[in-house]
Amino acid sequence: MKRTDIRNIAIIAHVDHGKTTLVDAFLKQSNLFRDADTAGTTIMDSNELERERGITIFSKNASIDWKDTKINLVDTPGHADFGGEVERIMNLVDGCLLLVDAQEGPMPQTKFVLKKALEAGHKIILVVNKIDKPASRPDWVLNKTFDLFVDLGATDEQAQFPVLYASAIQGIAGTDPDITTMKDVSPILDEVLRDIPGPDGDDTKPLQIPVVNIFYDNYKGRMAVGRLANGTVKQGEQILHVGRDGKQSKQKLSVLQMYSGLGRADVATARAGDIVTIAGIPEVQIGDSILALEGAEALPILEIEEPTVRMTFGANTSPFAGTEGKFSTSRHVKERLERELLNDVALRVEKAEGDGRFIVSGRGELHLAILIEKMRREGYELEVSRPQVIFKEEEGKKVEPFEEVTIECPEALSGTVIEKMSKRRGEMKDMRVEHGTTHLIFEIPTRGLIGYRNEFLTDTKGQGILNTLLLGYRPFVGEIAATTHGALISMAQGKTITFSLVKIQARGTVFVGPGVDVYAGMILGQNARAEDMEVNPIKEKQQTNMRSSGEGVADKLEPAKQMTLEMNIEFLGDDELLEVTPKSMRLRKMQLDPNKRKRSKS
Repeated sequence: MKRTDIRNIAIIAHVDHGKTTLVDAFLKQSNLFRDADTAGTTIMDSNELERERGITIFSKNASIDWKDTKINLVDTPGHADFGGEVERIMNLVDGCLLLVDAQEGPMPQTKFVLKKALEAGHKIILVVNKIDKPASRPDWVLNKTFDLFVDLGATDEQAQFPVLYASAIQGIAGTDPDITTMKDVSPILDEVLRDIPGPDGDDTKPLQIPVVNIFYDNYKGRMAVGRLANGTVKQGEQILHVGRDGKQSKQKLSVLQMYSGLGRADVATARAGDIVTIAGIPEVQIGDSILALEGAEALPILEIEEPTVRMTFGANTSPFAGTEGKFSTSRHVKERLERELLNDVALRVEKAEGDGRFIVSGRGELHLAILIEKMRREGYELEVSRPQVIFKEEEGKKVEPFEEVTIECPEALSGTVIEKMSKRRGEMKDMRVEHGTTHLIFEIPTRGLIGYRNEFLTDTKGQGILNTLLLGYRPFVGEIAATTHGALISMAQGKTITFSLVKIQARGTVFVGPGVDVYAGMILGQNARAEDMEVNPIKEKQQTNMRSSGEGVADKLEPAKQMTLEMNIEFLGDDELLEVTPKSMRLRKMQLDPNKRKRSKS
């Protein structure tokens, strides 16, 4: 039985191709706001981190009413590190809007999200977005996208996808690439009603709801999001909760809600095909099943791709521990990581060697960096180690994760990029030059990419674009020549002084300015040479009564290099840690005592 009064769709695309902006246009056009112009932009990116970085990190739901039909929209992340969100969402929807940039065409993450949608058997509508770009080339983009469908094994029906053209930021779309004929985004919504099927399901069968998302409500507790596969459900009804491990318990639903606009509204009943949020099940987790008390079969467990990168998290052990954060003990860190596991199925946490240390595994450096940033903003103090890839054993052989890297950079700078990628065991698969821009495709072990992104931006003078896509596990390729850096290490504790920093900056790049609290063993900057160097940042100028010509002419202190969280993580060496607090980020050596440090190296 297919319902005709509802459509469930996901909006998928590569990062920054305009998913959230298109959702804005839908929400404004459906007269959801009293004054659409004052509603703002990227309305769905409600999280503070998402707004700062301009990317979607968490998938979100909204709904609009269009021509007597309710359309449930799911905005998904476009970055590869948050692919776990996309994989889950495919269970909620029956079709997808695939957005592709009218100039760039299909990008690596387009490939990943489209593959997941096709595997789920969903119907796809292609929207060529940003048609207002001066360099847009819609025909080329359409051909490339069709090739991608064929490469990914789309069925004949899936490959005959409808095509629309849009400028999401202007809130207009049409069936023709001519922007002057477009008025609003109604052609896309009309195509959704025409082409995307209504949800399947049988109201007469016993209740089945797979849980695909979890979030917290301050008043209602843990809320589970899922779509009714079969049956009907009422508020206050007794249900059977089946966990991923098969454990069963009877529970009573205290809250039953459906999405209405950007919010949720209480409803008395819901039927097969509806996307609902429910409360009243204290131990509910992603991948669980909510069933009728009798007669219903548990649904298949949600399979998510494994993490590829791990870092060690631990309580802060520096001399400044406990001075800047609210939560600084290992118990606090453990509880926070366990809470994150409930929301993020692509994350893994294990106990590590040593007191209060945990191995946290995720999809990539950005995935783990976002977690660190969230903890930091919530008042946690912690220290983290250098990211490392996760190796596996398959048929008695060691295997490691590989990535496909797509690079665009100015032609004049491509030689440096090729040289650096080759040193990191990257194998070039394709190279072409268009209008002075070199397009490169490499296959490289994930190990080779760790610590390279900032170096890449420097090598390409900020003009390069680097995108990655996980290819899976392949045989271990051997050692990669380490690009070692030397650190400038403080030998004393106190406040930094300009006089000392002027002398230190002659040795390399300095990360701290004057008047900053430092301790022995803390890293102050990068040495120009490959070895570590101990320096004294608190040494004052000697006072004398003697004066001579030219004395007192101060050397100029250069501004300290501003290090972001990602830059700090990429800088880390094997014997270094990053101390993260709500107010500061400090690089340090694992062993703060210089004598013990020398002994451990010898």
